[in-house]
Amino acid sequence: MKKILVTGSAGFIGFHLTKALLNKGHLVVGVDNLNDYYDTNLKRARLDELDIFKKSKDIKCRYSFFQYDISNKENIDLLFEKNQFDIVINLAAQAGVRYSLENPKSYIDSNLNGFANILESCKTFEISHLVFASSSSVYGMNVEQPFTETDNTDYPVSLYAATKKSNELLAYSYSHLFELPCSGLRFFTVYGPYGRPDMAYFSFAKAIIEGKPIDVYNNGIMKRDFTYIDDIVDGILRVMSKPPSLKSISTSKASAPFEIYNIGNNDPITLMRFIETIEKCLSKTAIKIMKPMQKGDVPLTYANIDKISTKLGYKPSTSIEDGMKKFTDWFLNYQYKAINKN
Repeated sequence: MKKILVTGSAGFIGFHLTKALLNKGHLVVGVDNLNDYYDTNLKRARLDELDIFKKSKDIKCRYSFFQYDISNKENIDLLFEKNQFDIVINLAAQAGVRYSLENPKSYIDSNLNGFANILESCKTFEISHLVFASSSSVYGMNVEQPFTETDNTDYPVSLYAATKKSNELLAYSYSHLFELPCSGLRFFTVYGPYGRPDMAYFSFAKAIIEGKPIDVYNNGIMKRDFTYIDDIVDGILRVMSKPPSLKSISTSKASAPFEIYNIGNNDPITLMRFIETIEKCLSKTAIKIMKPMQKGDVPLTYANIDKISTKLGYKPSTSIEDGMKKFTDWFLNYQYKAINKN
């Protein structure tokens, strides 16, 4: 049993990870600022699902939550001081590629200043392993496929991607200077129940049900390595359990206990096939409006997962058909509850 801090615990990945950690018997402290980037009712619905662990008499399942913003250094320092965390998993961040064009300051505050606060506290309180979220967006317009951790990531095409690349650089410097074990995770297009409403599959499902048109960018030709949430959580748990050390690093150039891992499905599909899968699950055809590629988007994401598979035994197991069926089943139930609540 370990005591684990999960930042962004009311977020999509953070919620599912927190639930998995609690079910495994760990003590978890969750942090989230509950900002209004998207409907806070969904964030609170996730937190409601975790309330059972607060009420549990089993100390191994105890859970506590704090509505903190990681960019507030005073709150983060106090949290670390009052708790003796074994592991920190930083998932808190301002998400979204397109929104970074509208509100760049929120990305600087959370993704840069907030992450710097986490790093500093991890150093001060000698955390044994910091696991942090990066993104497949750091690969930018890389033409080499599939994306491999050793590929060049010096040319991000969105502010969001630039902040995630910066996170990797900051973490490496702390790892090198203070021997802080750090593992960065490049997630590839995560989907599933309780997902983010700003993600295409969520808005597609809602529009299809309501008989409204959907915008299909790049004429649906672009490909994404869609990865089901349970496979993402499995990858995080595997990485969490194996902190890097100087001895475990394979490259001779390494001078820090630091690793970067892709976590994806290793099976990209076209956006059109993705939409067709949603249509099949909902038994309804979408009204499609074809549009050109948007700024900040890339035509293809494709994860090479050899590293995490070889070192940690990771193997995604959820097909797009099974994963989307689980999402749409949840979505229909969630929408039904929301309609009847109002």
